[in-house]
Amino acid sequence: MEYGCIGEHLTHSFSKEIHNLLTDYDYQIREVSKEELPYFMSAKQFQAINVTIPYKQDVIPFLSEIDPMAKEIHAVNTIVNKNGKLYGYNTDFYGMSRLIKHLGMTLTGKKVLILGTGGTAHTARAVARSKKAKHVIRVSRTPTEQDTVSYDQVLALHKDAQIIINTTPCGMFPDPDGMPIDPTVFPCLEGVVDAIYNPLRSRLVSKAKEMGLPAEGGLYMLVAHGVKAAEYFLDTHFDDSVTDEIFAKIMAQKENIVLTGMPGSGKTTVGKMLAKQLGKPFVDMDDEIVKRIGCPITEYFEKYGESAFREVEAAVAKETIAPKTGLVVATGGGAVLRDDNLFHFRLNGKLYFIDRPLAQLCATADRPTANSEEALRQRFKERYDRYCNTCDCHIHSNGIATDVADQIMKDFVK
Repeated sequence: MEYGCIGEHLTHSFSKEIHNLLTDYDYQIREVSKEELPYFMSAKQFQAINVTIPYKQDVIPFLSEIDPMAKEIHAVNTIVNKNGKLYGYNTDFYGMSRLIKHLGMTLTGKKVLILGTGGTAHTARAVARSKKAKHVIRVSRTPTEQDTVSYDQVLALHKDAQIIINTTPCGMFPDPDGMPIDPTVFPCLEGVVDAIYNPLRSRLVSKAKEMGLPAEGGLYMLVAHGVKAAEYFLDTHFDDSVTDEIFAKIMAQKENIVLTGMPGSGKTTVGKMLAKQLGKPFVDMDDEIVKRIGCPITEYFEKYGESAFREVEAAVAKETIAPKTGLVVATGGGAVLRDDNLFHFRLNGKLYFIDRPLAQLCATADRPTANSEEALRQRFKERYDRYCNTCDCHIHSNGIATDVADQIMKDFVK
């Protein structure tokens, strides 16, 4: 290959999509085993490559020269072949710096906790020091180095931390329920950075956002790193605005649109319209539930009750919706009642509440919790505040599906 990315496991890599938006070279993703790496590097059959886990240090012996920043961090993620000589760079430093700037956070004079001790943690430490953080403390399950402490020591000695940077894989798919540390125990916390980009929002990021703090996953960092890598690849320069533009495009491709609202509010109709306009797959949660239970929802309600139904609904949210990106999802009317469902929707999605007035809603026999006018009024009363308080965007519906879809499109595609 001429240009591309090498690593051990690259199933979920977004790098090809980022580079495709930048230039017209053929950027390839190639998984390389540990046994293959020495041959691959010695053969030098590439113009330029990115290097990801676990080879950012392993490639160093094969290089002719290393950029001072990469040497300081002791990790290389970008290699350019110049007439048979390999030159190594670290663009993660630039990526993380841009992410912190994107969040509007300042590290000057702050106490910064860096979770993890791997290559990305070294990068985070270098970034924090370059931004004149007052204290930079790395956190590890098994601390051995001088500036590294345990998680227990953090809770005992460093609850005054102001910035948290996570570089561990805790919270990454396929185990997104994990969270390396609880941000709510830090009363002085001002912001959270998480290097994880799959899911788009880790549990750590979601919790910090609930606290009203600036918090972001690693996608922006990945895009910024890709832009900087392409500069090295092509010996050129891109305007800073390019990173923002590509980040917005990748987010629009990857982020799910999750529609919430009362039964009969038009989630399915609007969802199908949006899916067609955006070229995204459409998923109706009720249809997915029926596939699992093998019978109509009303029949399942009658046999097993609402509690059993909600368990199935939660399983669909976790196993069918949460792991996927680029969907339009119509949720059931009661799906927002569980906090866990909301967490799984938000991993890769943005929640839109379609607020259709009660007077325009109709009770139907196929909706077990809203099969009469009285039941519908009761559900509306019980759930309305929940819909409002859990959505990312409140869409006021006039009952015309095309108008509702247009409102959502204007917000989602910016």
